[in-house]
Amino acid sequence: MGDVPGDHHARLLACLPRLRRYARALTGDSASADDLVQDTVERGWSRIGQWRPDGDLRAWLFGIMHNLHIDQLRRSPPPAMELDDGALPAPAAGSPLEMRDLERALQLLPAAQREVLLLVALEEMRYEDVAATLGIPLGTVMSRLSRARENVRRSMAGQPPAASLKVVK
Repeated sequence: MGDVPGDHHARLLACLPRLRRYARALTGDSASADDLVQDTVERGWSRIGQWRPDGDLRAWLFGIMHNLHIDQLRRSPPPAMELDDGALPAPAAGSPLEMRDLERALQLLPAAQREVLLLVALEEMRYEDVAATLGIPLGTVMSRLSRARENVRRSMAGQPPAASLKVVK
């Protein structure tokens, strides 16, 4: 017995809170995040026949969101990050200043590093799932995550970001 469209609808709706949280962390802006979630859900629903029922719907939707976000970045620069509206979980003993610094450090990361860090740390996705979602090799996920963590650590310590690697073709 296969899934019926109502099952797909319920599963898609169950993903909305995590889609919203990831979109808010990606865009840094509530209105842009809402637009990104809406675009993701519209595209996901129109292409639900392409989703494999044995696959992870959340990862599939994050992949759609990733591609839409990249397209948006190509069209226009990201807006300034809004602070203090719950995009990221507050550190257990963190002050508002530490939270602001963390959000700033995340927004200073290159988009590729920020996406991997958010999927692993905020969405608690396995490295393999992040690789599949973003369409990149597992080693690239691990490398970007390592560089992202180092750059956030350096930013929180008031140091400049680590030198980026140059791609040689």
